[in-house]
Amino acid sequence: MSESTQSAFRLAVDHAILAPSSHNSQPWLFSLEPTALELFADRSRALPVVDPDDRELTMSCGAALFHAKIALRHLGHAPVVSLLPEQDNPDLLARITVSGPYSADGDEHALLRAIPERRTYRHPFQDVPILGQDMESLVSAATMEGAWLVLVSDDRARTALAKLIGEADRVQTANRHFRRELASWLHSNRSRSRDGIPGYSFGMGPITSEVFPHVVRTFDTGTLRAAADQEVALGSPVLAVLGTEHDSPRDWMMCGEALGHVLLQACSMDIAASFLNQPIEVPELRTEVGGIVGQSGHPQLILRMGYPTRRDIPPTPRRPVHDVLLR
Repeated sequence: MSESTQSAFRLAVDHAILAPSSHNSQPWLFSLEPTALELFADRSRALPVVDPDDRELTMSCGAALFHAKIALRHLGHAPVVSLLPEQDNPDLLARITVSGPYSADGDEHALLRAIPERRTYRHPFQDVPILGQDMESLVSAATMEGAWLVLVSDDRARTALAKLIGEADRVQTANRHFRRELASWLHSNRSRSRDGIPGYSFGMGPITSEVFPHVVRTFDTGTLRAAADQEVALGSPVLAVLGTEHDSPRDWMMCGEALGHVLLQACSMDIAASFLNQPIEVPELRTEVGGIVGQSGHPQLILRMGYPTRRDIPPTPRRPVHDVLLR
């Protein structure tokens, strides 16, 4: 590997680790090989209760892969990606090589600039509809990566989806194993942990952030959470479902790349987003999500989107590169 290519791969990792992941678990590892950058699943960071099949873990790695590709294109390298290249090594999710020079366009440079600016936005949106042309751009971004994005615009469908979100909240929160798993990834504002979700991401002050994990772990607050999340869903300018035709690890990687593209495209247009994936995480409700959107295939994620009311959202912590780079 030439010195310039090796430097490009290292910079690609710098950008890849800023991708979104469930509970900010950052379930990825990278290896610099003589002619390639390899992306592995770090299953020590799996969420066995909420994500028993590692579906969301794999999508998180797909989003990291998209970040890496954008960084390489920005640096003038054309990335060539092989998904799941070794059948007997399911942890090896992608191998990236480069082929010849690449001239990134203005849209791709905008995506790169969005990488350090993107946040999972958990606050109210402006009461302003998203421009139709912007939504078309987001749908196109998903399609380019082999996924589909359906906007849930009909009032009846939005209400039905919001009810499913509330129902899933009650199911999940009633499960003490779910509460314990979630609480283990919630941290106080003073925590030095380089992963998980600090209280400030929810707008909490230092005292509330100290007690919040204990409350989540100890109490079944499903009814309160359901009511709050239904209100959040119905109050969001846009609800959207991201999905794929099939439901294999390869499709999950493609969906993760689509998620990375959609979120960076949204950020570049000053559109914020966060997740309401609960109905997809409850198997008996997932098929109902597909029925609501009227799209063949498999729903993978639910997004709420809108123009933000706050722009001072600090980033969540990240593991340093030397913790995720194997070689």
